[in-house]
Amino acid sequence: MIPTFVIFLREGIEASMIVAILLAYLDRTGQRRHFRDVLAGVGAAFVLIAAGGVAAYLLIDRYAGSRAQTIIETVTYVIAAAALTYMTFWMQSHARTITADLQQRSDAALSRGARVGMGVLAAQAVGREGLETMVFTLAIVFASRSQAPLANHSRWLLIGGVAGLAVAVALAYWIYRLGHRLNLARFFRVLGVVLMFFAAGLVADAVENLQQLGWLPAGEPLWSTSSMVSESSTFGDLLHSLLGYSDHPSALQVTAWVVYFAASVTAFIRISRRGARNKPAAAAPTTA
Repeated sequence: MIPTFVIFLREGIEASMIVAILLAYLDRTGQRRHFRDVLAGVGAAFVLIAAGGVAAYLLIDRYAGSRAQTIIETVTYVIAAAALTYMTFWMQSHARTITADLQQRSDAALSRGARVGMGVLAAQAVGREGLETMVFTLAIVFASRSQAPLANHSRWLLIGGVAGLAVAVALAYWIYRLGHRLNLARFFRVLGVVLMFFAAGLVADAVENLQQLGWLPAGEPLWSTSSMVSESSTFGDLLHSLLGYSDHPSALQVTAWVVYFAASVTAFIRISRRGARNKPAAAAPTTA
């Protein structure tokens, strides 16, 4: 529940902000007739991403218990970790300019005179967030399912995702419609560090799968905590989904987790500090 809540919150707030910026800009420039084009683009992006996610899950589920499934899940872990890291760094670097960037792209779309332009812009922007969310969710589902039956966790994963999305939409409305201010750079900085924990866990899961496939040396477990917190228990599965916890980790798993987390967080903090030093005197933009 916690991983899907944080991921849907992070992706949801970014997607909601994009839509809010576009609608607010159209309203301010007297282009309200394009509201339905933006909403149509958002709807199309949601339908395509949802359909793609379901299709991907059903396709992979056909290989349940096979070597092919392990390979596909490993690839999913790697892609999810890479995308999670990239989008976290990207948003930290662009949080202060996202409004200006979207307004410039809106002007370009409107100048072409095509009604479909705003819809495509909205679909592209929101679709990117949806695609990232789909990959992360699949990775979390696979990580949870590998420890216990999916039926025991799907409800909580869904509740976490819906709750995160609801909070994201409410927060976006609070910011853009009610005129409140939020330091977006600081908001994404905090969530960015939290998401690095998730990404490190996915890297550790990928290493574990590669060891099961025989593509990496397994070695002896460094320790065993199964008597205290079993990986197959509810709490153990939560830790596995959240942090990549293993009750009998290999040295390579632990090393991959520590190295990835330390390197990514160090780089993330440096980028954040560099951005703070280069920040203009004006307050960070929060409304459109």
